[in-house]
Amino acid sequence: MSKRRLSSPPDEARAAKRPEVDPESQNTASRQLPHHTLSYPYVKSSQPVAPVPFQQPTGLLTFSYTPQRVLEFTDSALRYYIDPPPGADLRYGYERWIKRPEERTRLDGLLRAVERVMQKADASAGPGSGEKWLRDIAVVTWRGIMTKILTAPYEDRDRCELNAMFVNGTLYLEEHLSDARLKEKEDLPPKQRVQTYYGYSFESWCTSSRPGVPERLEGHPVGWGGNVDTNVQWCSVIKTKLGDNRLVIGGEVDCVRERFSGRTDTFVELKTSMTIRNAGDEARFEKKLLKFYMQSFLLGVPEIVVGFRTPAGRLTTTQTFKTVQIPRLVRGKPGAWDPQKCFAWGQHFLSQLKAILSAPIEGSNGANETSAHVWRVVLAPGEGATVSLLEEEGVRDVEGGEDRVGFLPRWYYEQVAGKGADRRTPPAAEAEVPPQAAPSIVDPPSQQPPSIKGWNI
Repeated sequence: MSKRRLSSPPDEARAAKRPEVDPESQNTASRQLPHHTLSYPYVKSSQPVAPVPFQQPTGLLTFSYTPQRVLEFTDSALRYYIDPPPGADLRYGYERWIKRPEERTRLDGLLRAVERVMQKADASAGPGSGEKWLRDIAVVTWRGIMTKILTAPYEDRDRCELNAMFVNGTLYLEEHLSDARLKEKEDLPPKQRVQTYYGYSFESWCTSSRPGVPERLEGHPVGWGGNVDTNVQWCSVIKTKLGDNRLVIGGEVDCVRERFSGRTDTFVELKTSMTIRNAGDEARFEKKLLKFYMQSFLLGVPEIVVGFRTPAGRLTTTQTFKTVQIPRLVRGKPGAWDPQKCFAWGQHFLSQLKAILSAPIEGSNGANETSAHVWRVVLAPGEGATVSLLEEEGVRDVEGGEDRVGFLPRWYYEQVAGKGADRRTPPAAEAEVPPQAAPSIVDPPSQQPPSIKGWNI
C-alpha cells in the first residue's frame, strides 16, 4: 500500500514537513490503494495564526422529523424557549423516554433538503440553476461532522471515522459507525444512559409549543414540555463559507427565542453540565466550551443556555452565553483553545481532502467511476488524519445492503452525477407538504453576508 504524507497546516512554531514517500511504496503490487496522512497543527504554540475568513451562515430552509420519523418540510417540530422552573428534576419522565434506536448517521435528510433547494432555484431562476448552485458548493455534511473535524486538533480522547465521496466537485461526508460501535452506543451502562437523558429532559423543561408561555400538560408539572421522544427533531440547513470552501451544513436546532422568521438570529442551543465546584470542574467546563462554541457558530446560533445540575440530576442554575463571546472566557488561560487554529486546520483539511479525492486513481476508467469511490477518513486524537480508499468489501459494508452508491442514496447519486436521464425522484416515503417561501439561492452582491475575519471578539 502506498503512503504519502501531505503538507502540514502553516504554523510558525513548526517547520513544515516535505511530502514523504514510504519506502514500502517502491515495491507495491499492481493493485495499490492510496493512503495519505495529514498532521494536526501544533495547538500549544503561542504564535498567532493567520485568520481564515468565515462567512456568516445564511438559512436555506428548515424541516421536521415527526414522531413516526417522517421527514416533512414544515416547522411542526419547532419549539420556543422558556426559562425552566428553578430546581427542575432532570430525571423526570425518564421511564417514558422514547429513544430512537442507534443507526448509521446517513446524509439522506440533508440531501432531500439540497434537492429541494435545487428545485426552488430551477423554479425561480430557470432550469439548470439548481445544478449550477450545487456546483459551487464544496462540502455537504451535518453540523456534528464539521464540529468533529474543526476540533480534532484539540481532541484527546475520541477517535472519529468518516466516509467521504467526491461527486461533481462536491465533497460529501458522513460519520462511519461500525456495527460494534452502534451496539456500544445502544447498550449504554445505566448510569451513562440516565446522564444522557438529563440533556433531553433539560430541553423539555426549557421549551414550549408557544412563545413565552410554559406548557401546562395534564398530569405533569407546570413547565414540562412533554415526554422526550428523540425521533422528533427540528433541523436547519444553512450555507456558509470557510476560506475558499462553500459549505452546506444541516443540524438540529433545539428552539428559538420568541419568533422564527427564517433567519438563524433567534436560534437557541441548550446544554447541560455539572455544577462547577472547584478549579478542576471549571477547567473541564472550559474545555467543553470549545465544542459548545463550534456547534453553535457553524449553524449561526447566537446564544447557548447551559443548565448546571447536581450529580443526581437536579437543576441548580442556568447561564446564557453569547456564542461569539465564548472564546474570550478561555483566552490566556492554561490549556486554552484557539478557534483560529481550528478554522485554519479546517480550511487546510478540506482543501487537501478535495485534492486527494479528485486526483486520478490508477485503474479508474473515468470521472464517473472516480466519483463512486468511497474513502475512509480517520481523525485520531493526538496523531492526525488518515485518508484511505476503501476496497469493494469496505464499500459494501458502507452501503449496508441498501440501494446506494457508496453512502449516497442511488436516486441522489444519479441526479448529481448526471447518470439518470429521467432525473428520477426519491420514493415517496416522506410526506410532501406545501413548500415554504423559496429562499434566495444566489444573493445580490449588496446582500452577501459579511465575512468574519480573525475572530475579533
